[in-house]
Amino acid sequence: MRRSFVVLSVAAAFAWGAVVRAGTLDAIFADGFEFRDFPAQPIIDAGAPADSPALFGGAAGAPSGGPCLAEPQVGTLFPSNWLRPRFAWIPTGSENLFELRLTAQNQGNALVVYTTASSWTMPANVWAALSQHTVDAPITVTVRGATYASGSLTSGPELGSSGAVRVAPVSAPGAIVYWTSAGNGVLRGFRIGDEDLKDILAPADAGAGCVGCHTATPDGAWVGFSAGEGGGAGLGLLSADGQHLTPSFVSSSAQMLMARQDQDAPSFSPLHWTGGDRVALTMYQNHIIWTDLEAASAAQGDGWGILARNGESTNAASASFAHASDNVVYVSTPDPVSTGVTVTNGDIHVVPYNNRAGGTPVTVAASGDNEFYPAFSPDDRYIAYNRAPAGASSYNNAQAEVYVVPATGGQPVRIAANDPASCSGHSSPGITNSWPQWSPAAGDAGGRRFYWLTFSSTRSGSVPQIYVAPVVDDGTTLITYPALYPWNQAAGDASHTPAWGDFAIPF
Repeated sequence: MRRSFVVLSVAAAFAWGAVVRAGTLDAIFADGFEFRDFPAQPIIDAGAPADSPALFGGAAGAPSGGPCLAEPQVGTLFPSNWLRPRFAWIPTGSENLFELRLTAQNQGNALVVYTTASSWTMPANVWAALSQHTVDAPITVTVRGATYASGSLTSGPELGSSGAVRVAPVSAPGAIVYWTSAGNGVLRGFRIGDEDLKDILAPADAGAGCVGCHTATPDGAWVGFSAGEGGGAGLGLLSADGQHLTPSFVSSSAQMLMARQDQDAPSFSPLHWTGGDRVALTMYQNHIIWTDLEAASAAQGDGWGILARNGESTNAASASFAHASDNVVYVSTPDPVSTGVTVTNGDIHVVPYNNRAGGTPVTVAASGDNEFYPAFSPDDRYIAYNRAPAGASSYNNAQAEVYVVPATGGQPVRIAANDPASCSGHSSPGITNSWPQWSPAAGDAGGRRFYWLTFSSTRSGSVPQIYVAPVVDDGTTLITYPALYPWNQAAGDASHTPAWGDFAIPF
């Protein structure tokens, strides 16, 4: 039976929830507050005047006109294992002194920071306590700004952004690995919560001019990727631990098949990743093909084959396996396909894998726009994909936005993470929200299922960066939230085409 979904506003989604405590009973202080995770005294950053609390506290100030909080956006949802939050804001006018204030109902103190910088990162010990104690409840963030000169405020303080963020009662699993322009195109990644980045794979490691369109094998031990430029790409498979090892199970016949040109965007299935049935799905000359990585023969039908799409004469792009079911999602297009993924008029279809035989496709999303880059959620309930105007290339399309649709079909949902902070000077469409990929598992709590998506966007400037989008299914409604920015990225590097899996990257 098909379920229908209604999108709620973030404000409606912020109904009070139960406070989830970690471990045993926590003491309740005499004044009724449960926790003292925030320091009792204000934090005064180096460079800020020592009397900042008195300066801000003694001024009536203006009720508006202050800094805009760009990171995290008001209304967002952190996974409980997120890296310690960085708060970044956009000053207005001549503001050069700022007050950041965090409050929560179960916290006995407010966290108050005074700084001359336009960002501040929470200490790790404070975040570790807060993310365990103040869960599924509003944490109000307020930013004020003022102009300071000659020992006094010459204007302000002015109230800027103010609103709630929350910590989810579940974590986000796995690691994100993305392509970055650093080092001639390195695959770089991090486990959720880590501040350090790890270089996973460079073109030289693969003996190729370029590596990309990558993904994790179901066990996380290997990275599958397109090795080469454009139509010259072959299928690469190297260890995810940074050692660049070749899997021993790949047969000599499979090596020959993997070296063929015009193979792009590999995908792997948990249902076909055991000894005797290790299969890679790739795009090949406008077809979806399977390759037996343990093949005894390189002949078509034995070592590889074309996945049939019965009754469909269109070209195929961006195929990927489901996780729990034996299906394949892909883009059906009447137009030629470039590098296995770039299309101008695409619809999202699903076809059975059916023991390498394929079957009859079903249309999941066909709006008349160009729909592309589809991916199944970890439980196969949903498909995330991109949408842009028809006739325009999917490659680096500034008009691209991320949508989510039930895998059985239904009303697509445009996710809130498409939109940057309204005062940032940017808006979507126009910021290349592209290449959505799901975390390798969803988390359940309180009758809700928590999903996480990653994608790239140019909202922070001229180069793309990686973002994370929270998506929650409460059983009847799909609730989406503003994007989170992993601030451990190198801000000046172009970083995009993320993959999210159980990559066995080193700590």
